Amino acid sequence: MTLHGDWRQPVALNTAELAWVASPSPGVERRLLERIGAEVARATSVVRYAAGSRFALHGHGGGEEILVLEGTFADEQGLYPAGTYLRNPPGSAHAPFSESGCTLLVKLQQMHPEDQQRVVIDTHAAAWHPGLVPGLAVLPLHAFGSEQVALVRWAPGTRFQAHSHPGGEEIYVIDGVFQDEHGTYPAGSWLRNPPGSVHRPWSDAGCTIWVKTGHLPATTSSFG
Repeated sequence: MTLHGDWRQPVALNTAELAWVASPSPGVERRLLERIGAEVARATSVVRYAAGSRFALHGHGGGEEILVLEGTFADEQGLYPAGTYLRNPPGSAHAPFSESGCTLLVKLQQMHPEDQQRVVIDTHAAAWHPGLVPGLAVLPLHAFGSEQVALVRWAPGTRFQAHSHPGGEEIYVIDGVFQDEHGTYPAGSWLRNPPGSVHRPWSDAGCTIWVKTGHLPATTSSFG
């Protein structure tokens, strides 16, 4: 399966408008954002666990990155409530479940093989730092090579200057409304801006976004 497989093309989706697709595990459903491959795929999805659902033990050859959006996610290493940022490195394995149910943003098979750091951050307890312009606050989550991952909080009325993303940019809107000259993106929106893209973002109402930059090559993509 190939979905939004060319990262040289921009993508903007309101995930709330997408259908839920069943996974191989009963009670676990997915909204597919980008994907190349069958069940073991390089993929980005919103994943929903019904209360009491679980996956069998499985590995992540290319790693797994998770942001817990709602509820409490769990595996044999711990419990991860809403607001937790989690990275399971390439070669890791686990048997995830959720007793109460949860919703996650999940990225699979997208880590550099040398990025072996396991990361667990409670973003509600971590320290935020001033951003590059007044009204922005930033919570760094992870960095490896050119890849940077952070949460960014925009106060109402905050505007950022026009800038480019040589290594691409990916955004998930956690709350509020994010905007740029290309559109308006409410909570639940997922954006992928290709390498070399330029925009001038702002937020009239204020918002919180998950942002990843520097992870998309400027040439051909392994998404096909």
